[in-house]
Amino acid sequence: MSTVDAVMSGASTASTTTKSAVQESEDRFLKLLVTQMRNQDPLNPLDNAQVTSQMAQLSTVSGIEKLNTALQAMSSSFAASQSLQAAGMIGRSVLAPGSSLLLQDGVATGGFELTQSVDHAVVTVKGVAGNTLHSVDLGAQQAGNVMFQWDGTTDGGGNAANGAYTFEVSATSGGQKVDAMNLALGRVGSVSLGTSGVMLNTDVLGSLDVATVKQIF
Repeated sequence: MSTVDAVMSGASTASTTTKSAVQESEDRFLKLLVTQMRNQDPLNPLDNAQVTSQMAQLSTVSGIEKLNTALQAMSSSFAASQSLQAAGMIGRSVLAPGSSLLLQDGVATGGFELTQSVDHAVVTVKGVAGNTLHSVDLGAQQAGNVMFQWDGTTDGGGNAANGAYTFEVSATSGGQKVDAMNLALGRVGSVSLGTSGVMLNTDVLGSLDVATVKQIF
């Protein structure tokens, strides 16, 4: 059974179970009401207002249960639809929060997000041991997402080998530090649907929530 079929099947089962519970509540109420009316004191019969109030309460409870059932069905349908849409991202690259940098054939791409314009944005690439390999001042940058590329050259004049690295960003405006969110670029290999929602499984960023994606390429 496909993921979508399983989700829809589960939603159908939940809907049937809830409807059965609502029907049982209604049946129990009506039986109690009929029994109460049959055994009422002829000299002190049930007040019409009381009966109307009880019927209104039952209607309210029944309405809430049916609303919950409808919302659960809508939620399951939305999750399945979201999963299908996310499947279209397989094979594409996404930009999301992270400090990983993958160097392949002399090209590594990363980025960062600025909340405001800055005078200087310095990117520092580091090795596995945390040692600084290369630093570059990108100069003034506008607020928003900023992309950069590293060709693998080091400050010592050498060339780094293909593999995984990390980077840091230091941004300033008027001599004051400005927060910058590191953004890593990863390629989506598959999509999974779990209790946390739709997750994208990438080569560099690992498994990430589709809602955290900043940009798609």
